Amino acid sequence: MVLGRIIGNENGIAILITLLVITVLIATTLELNRKARSEISFSAISRDRLTLAHMASSGLNAAMAMLVRDKMDSDTDSLQEDWADRDKIDEILQDIPIEEGQPDVIISDELGRIQINALVIFPEGREFNNTQLNLWDRFLRNMVYKDESLEDVDPTAIINSLKDWLDAGDDEAITGLSGAESGYYEGLDLPYSCGNSPFTYLDELAFVKGITKNLLYGIDARPGIFPYVTTFGRTPISKNTFTFNGKININTADVRVLTALLPAEYDDLAAAIHDYRMETSDSTYVHDLSSPEWYKNAPGCTDLEIDPDLITVSSDVFRIESTAVLHGMKLINTAVVARVKNNATGKWTCTVLRQWID
Repeated sequence: MVLGRIIGNENGIAILITLLVITVLIATTLELNRKARSEISFSAISRDRLTLAHMASSGLNAAMAMLVRDKMDSDTDSLQEDWADRDKIDEILQDIPIEEGQPDVIISDELGRIQINALVIFPEGREFNNTQLNLWDRFLRNMVYKDESLEDVDPTAIINSLKDWLDAGDDEAITGLSGAESGYYEGLDLPYSCGNSPFTYLDELAFVKGITKNLLYGIDARPGIFPYVTTFGRTPISKNTFTFNGKININTADVRVLTALLPAEYDDLAAAIHDYRMETSDSTYVHDLSSPEWYKNAPGCTDLEIDPDLITVSSDVFRIESTAVLHGMKLINTAVVARVKNNATGKWTCTVLRQWID
């Protein structure tokens, strides 16, 4: 009745139309407001992401500059140097003109790790490098011995499978009784071929027979082998051939790697070697690490002999992890870089070998 009376006269129709128009305008305004807020939020996120990318990239470039300057100062690389000192790195980063926030940068020596590809002699690519074979045996046995979750891991079987993955002769002549060539991998539920070439990425290790997730990545707070190995270390022999000398920088190697470098009867001295190289007096390092045999001066190491084919005191391959945080967002720019000398100018630069962003 009421609606009929409204519709029945011109004033009522005008009121009804006005109410409809107001309703539409309110709905339209609310939708426009929602879209505007969404676009503003999206723009802010895009701006922050761009800022994060620039911030992390700036940290990366600052780290490369530190490494180049370090190379001009000394041919020896150790944890005593500025590139390994978080406080020194932060001093450099503070000079970067960023309005808000500052990247956090960690630099590590990639060749303080065990070179997986050196397990086989290249360029022939068929036979064990016996020095590296012994290193891997000690490394894996120490890892298994100290971690109950790895009690079913067979170091010999893993080493044989690694060798078969690396060697170039895929003729089904598996190494020992526990190696694995393509016949094994192609018989799996999800088949694939054996690599028969050097590893490019560490995650490829997950495809090798015997290497479990726990062994590779660790479990809970216990690390696996992942942090202690590298696929880098390729050394050119000629224009088209290369090798992996497998030498580890004893000045930067982690204690687990140091332990693997030592003969079994001396493996308890790894901590003493680590402490010796980091010893300071009045915030100044007191020991010279320029000779590969400096370790003999560490307590208890006088009679210790490390295979000279396993160690060095310099490196030109480093990993840089530059982390930027802004408004609850985080971006990690990681790069493995190599210091390279320009033969024409004599100047050193850093070349990015691989880079990824998380």
